[in-house]
Amino acid sequence: MAEGLFEGVLGSEAEEGEAGEVGAADAAATALALGHGARSATVERETIAYLKKQGRLADIQMEHLGEQRGLNLKRLRVKRWRETLQLGFQLFLVVAAGVIGVGFAVMLRDAFSAQSVVVEAFGAPPGLVARGLSGTAVAEGFLDQLTVLQAATRSTAAKRNLSSAWTGDIKIEVPETGVSIGELDRMLKNRFGHDRHIGGDLIQTETGGLELTVRGDGVLPKTFAGQAGDFNKLETQAAEYVFGLAEPALYATYLNQAGRSPDAITFAKAAYAAAPAEDRPYILNAWGNGLGNVGASPVEALAVYRTALQLKPDFWIAYANIMNSTWLLGDEEQAWRTGEAMRKAARGRPGKAPEILYQNWDTLIWNLTPWRAAVAADMKANGGIGTGVASNGLALAEIDMRLHDPAAADLDLQTVRGDPGDPTVPAMTHFVRGRLAADAGDNARAAQELEAFGAAYANPIVGSNYPGYTCWSAPAEEAAGHPDRADAVLKQVGSFVDCYRFRGDILDHRGDWKAAQAAYARAVALAPDMPASFYSWGLALGRHGDLAGAQAKLAAAHQRGPHWADPLKASGDLLARQGRWKDALAKYDAAVTWAPAWAELRQARAAAAKRIGG
Repeated sequence: MAEGLFEGVLGSEAEEGEAGEVGAADAAATALALGHGARSATVERETIAYLKKQGRLADIQMEHLGEQRGLNLKRLRVKRWRETLQLGFQLFLVVAAGVIGVGFAVMLRDAFSAQSVVVEAFGAPPGLVARGLSGTAVAEGFLDQLTVLQAATRSTAAKRNLSSAWTGDIKIEVPETGVSIGELDRMLKNRFGHDRHIGGDLIQTETGGLELTVRGDGVLPKTFAGQAGDFNKLETQAAEYVFGLAEPALYATYLNQAGRSPDAITFAKAAYAAAPAEDRPYILNAWGNGLGNVGASPVEALAVYRTALQLKPDFWIAYANIMNSTWLLGDEEQAWRTGEAMRKAARGRPGKAPEILYQNWDTLIWNLTPWRAAVAADMKANGGIGTGVASNGLALAEIDMRLHDPAAADLDLQTVRGDPGDPTVPAMTHFVRGRLAADAGDNARAAQELEAFGAAYANPIVGSNYPGYTCWSAPAEEAAGHPDRADAVLKQVGSFVDCYRFRGDILDHRGDWKAAQAAYARAVALAPDMPASFYSWGLALGRHGDLAGAQAKLAAAHQRGPHWADPLKASGDLLARQGRWKDALAKYDAAVTWAPAWAELRQARAAAAKRIGG
């Protein structure tokens, strides 16, 4: 009976309850049966003794049942813990396998897309090794030259990675294979990738000179010879040769930025036919830039840029350069329309096109705040210089000057980073300082600085990147008392909105109001979507007392250049003249949004606020 009860307990708690109930029923049944028999004292004593034994037996059974239940519960907890641990280990194995699989997939993807230039150890004789020119040292120096060339190239084009084949940070081993992660990565890239492996030899000639030969994937062997002391020069020549083959678009860009635009044009023409299709638009772009830098007609560069855009419809830099070329040709309205077409193709702004490439469009409509933000972002992302032809520090100085923030403009000029040989740096420094002097009323210095800018503008690299900027010399010369020089500037420069509107200002200053209005009208007709001509005409009408006509022109200027503070301030000034201080204050408040550091604007706003008690 005890065994059956224990087996029931081992089965389940429900069976334990049933066993207890059965034992109690048996005892009751026995007592009842005995009650019907003889009720002698002996029987009663035996019955009582029997019942006590049964009670003790039941107590023992309950005690054992409690102990057994505790053991079973402990076994269940151990079992659950073991199962949980097993499940966790299985999950770990699944995750680990997944990580390895993903890692291998990434390596495989990188292998298929690999387009690096991999430099391998050069061959070198023992005599040169003793002089420190081992094969590894030569290759390291060659790799350094390639890296310098690439880093010196400011371009929005993609740059391939440069790596050294014999240096690998290998720290993890693939289990049970003995093959390192780095070795596996290299094997995959060798099998599936498109890396260019470059090597070569350095030898010493019988006369004591040096010959450096480079060769590799897609690189025909070429030897560069020189004297014993010319090793660095040979290494640079070899690096340029390989860089031109591996990255023809970037190399053409590098040549332009190094002041070797004739070489850039020659190289671009020779490299175009053999270049991959994806590189051709960039080669054409460098070709067009080279044409501008050597003083070729903008018509030639425009044709090259348009071909590049046909090859790559989302080639945003081609849009920017087409704007620049049409502006150089005096067609600012077409330049503006090209910017509008770019915005449409890019699906708005901000959109697919980089913000920095709207700078020509921003300049034309005086969209100064977005222009400044784009320049600063490009500058921050590209070594404090940017990706433009000229250093972005110069652009910041010009924008801050246009925003009437002389302190910021002066700091920009003092902290410009760029190539010391870049002719745009001294040229634009003179331009900005001349404009700042004019705003400050220092007419003599303004004329002097802008004359220096005009001299620098003769360099095609400067002239091709700042179309029509010499127009600003005319009002400076007129204000400085040099009317003959002002006329010479306007006659020499050509057809630009700024030249026509400044001609109107100068003629008005000389008392020829009729001719002045004709000049303003010519400026508007030249580029009806530009704000500057309407602004100048509005100021002139205000000087002549036509306040309604002036307000209409200033409103037209604001419509075309909504982020330009000057038309808003001028409109506020006209309202103040009429005693409409509340309306004037509203205009000044709107203007402060776009030129917060403009001292004269803040003074005008304070005066208007004081008038209305605000």
